[in-house]
Amino acid sequence: MKRVVITGLGVISPLGNNVDTMWAELLKGSCAIDYIKAIDTTELPVHVGAEVKDFHPEDYGIDRAMIRHNDRYALYAIAATAQAMRDSGLEAGRDIDPSRFGCAIGSGVGGIQTFCREHAAMLAEGARGVSPLFIPEMIANIASGNTAIVFHAEGPNLPVVTACATGTHSVGEAYRLIREGRAEAMITGGAEAALCPMAIAGFSNSKALTTSEDPMAASLPFDARRKGFVIGEGAGIMILEDYDLARRRGAHIYAEVCGYGNTCDAYHYTAPRSDGKCATACIRQALDEAGYKAGEKLYINAHGTGTPLNDKAETLAIKQALGEADARKAVISSTKSMMGHMLGATGAVELIVCAKTLQTGKVAPTIHLDVPDPDCDLDYTPHTARHYTADLTISNSFGFGGQNACVALRRI
Repeated sequence: MKRVVITGLGVISPLGNNVDTMWAELLKGSCAIDYIKAIDTTELPVHVGAEVKDFHPEDYGIDRAMIRHNDRYALYAIAATAQAMRDSGLEAGRDIDPSRFGCAIGSGVGGIQTFCREHAAMLAEGARGVSPLFIPEMIANIASGNTAIVFHAEGPNLPVVTACATGTHSVGEAYRLIREGRAEAMITGGAEAALCPMAIAGFSNSKALTTSEDPMAASLPFDARRKGFVIGEGAGIMILEDYDLARRRGAHIYAEVCGYGNTCDAYHYTAPRSDGKCATACIRQALDEAGYKAGEKLYINAHGTGTPLNDKAETLAIKQALGEADARKAVISSTKSMMGHMLGATGAVELIVCAKTLQTGKVAPTIHLDVPDPDCDLDYTPHTARHYTADLTISNSFGFGGQNACVALRRI
């Protein structure tokens, strides 16, 4: 099996449209959650979200035709990839045969803004009002497909769709492709742009979103006052490479991808299992593959959505996976407290957080954790960042449909 390393990072996020800005804001405990401004929420039950700000796709070399013919989620993916490719220094045709260079960018809901726009056109003008590009702009694989076109990735293309676990599964599957020798490098991550009335109404009516009117008391992971998640948007992209390729070309290496877990609760279409059984198995798979040993210094970027059921079930799963003693030694945080829940992008962005934690020896906090839930009694790094030299990090993601994902990173 090949060793797999991270050589490039790129992000479009509510806390900044590059990795350095986002990371600095996370360490400061900044909160990107605010009243939604991009759409009129007057008739909606939810008024707060975590929006991407000051995004201009042309700043990332995206031409006008591509801007016109891509849903916003795909533009986020291409822009984040442009950053990650520049960071890695990798170039198809020069450093790698394009046939050995792949792309695995997932999305939870794909081009929902395009769907809503074209549905309105259908109602107003009938079938002839629907754009001939409706389908290729809307489908959930088009970010991965169009990113591959831009960066000449002719190898495996695997867009994953596993709801809120999408970004983490995408990275995990890309890791496997390189580990098994099916590719030498992969563009991987997730992208989402679902801040639109239809998506907000749907999530809200399923009781998943908080109805808090106070942006500073809306996303409350592991807090007894939590009532639901805050919808966010963005993209997170990593460049994964065969370690030998990265070393040969002198690339900067952030971390080694060393473990991956993938299970399904097979229980309920939205609620997690209360016993945490399958989430526990997922975490254990990643830790075992990573060679985790009791007593190692571990950082966990929790799924930590701020929903009543998830946070309690995740706490239990961490305890069961590590054992009570090691679970209490682990340093954990939920960056969703600052950036909301970016759905299919969130796992990839949170793995970037894990890579930066290993690189810098700093842990971003869980802000607004003022009233800890007695059922969520681990070390969730409340309020302020801290210095912590982790040996290993894992990122948990759990999605509708019982989808569980966990990826482990190790310092190299």
